[in-house]
Amino acid sequence: MADTTFGPKGWTPERLGNLGGKTYVITGANAGTGFQAARILLAKGAKVVMLNRSAEKSTAAIDDLRAEFGADADVNFVQMDLAELASVRAAAEEVLKSVPRIDALICNAAIAQVPTQEFTKDGFESQLGTNHYGHFVLCGMLFDRLEEAQGRIVVVASLGYNMGIKTIQFEDMDWDRNYSPNPVYSQSKLAQMMFAYELQDRIAAAHRNVEVYVCHPGASATSLISTSGGTMTRLVWWFMTKTPFVQSAEKGAYPEVMCATETGLEQRALHGPTGLMQTGGPVGKGTLEPHAHDKAVMVRLWKRSENDTRFTWAV
Repeated sequence: MADTTFGPKGWTPERLGNLGGKTYVITGANAGTGFQAARILLAKGAKVVMLNRSAEKSTAAIDDLRAEFGADADVNFVQMDLAELASVRAAAEEVLKSVPRIDALICNAAIAQVPTQEFTKDGFESQLGTNHYGHFVLCGMLFDRLEEAQGRIVVVASLGYNMGIKTIQFEDMDWDRNYSPNPVYSQSKLAQMMFAYELQDRIAAAHRNVEVYVCHPGASATSLISTSGGTMTRLVWWFMTKTPFVQSAEKGAYPEVMCATETGLEQRALHGPTGLMQTGGPVGKGTLEPHAHDKAVMVRLWKRSENDTRFTWAV
């Protein structure tokens, strides 16, 4: 049943008040939904810190934002490559030094549908290593700073979580035997969701003061597929973006901005578009399949993530 919490149009940025004094850290914010989220937040007076891989693209993005919102728009970036844990750690240290308050960390960056098996600098399958392990360490390092502001972690997932094997392939997490772009992407997004839901449980058990939300952008016209997908995937996606089936990147940003700002949202949920097949339409609480919060798998994944990243996170 459709979520009518925010009326027939769903959640929109019109619900936002003045965000002066608040700081939002966004991964992958120089393009796509991350960039649009930064725009929406800056328009309401917030400070935005981007964590991006490319310094060149970040500088261009900031120039665009300052052209729109004025030279004193409070936006800057810290260079970070999620596919390299040393880079993630260095970026987190820089944020802790230079950003005294974090109201929300939006885990927006991702790679998708990598055509052939690739590995991160640390030796992990590239989609799992970038989308899950990089964010796992980043969230852990910034957690205390988030709690000081009674802040939030927003994990930007994907409907792809429901299109793979519906669990974690622990015996072969690099997919050496059966690599295929879509199932492996699906696995990486499922891992991100399981991390978020397990983190919710650990926060509740430890009586800590950080909220964790999971959302997805629906089908949005971003550069995600075109930057990491194979030729055929990119071509099909390009054609799809010319149809009404795919919404704008700006609308794709609504769920993550909602989860970073709106009060009274349910945490054990998947927020996003609630229209046909949840690809577009009014933004609210969508359908969450139970395999995404299978407790035994979540606990095992957390332990495996700590072991693989050599980052032990006592919530």
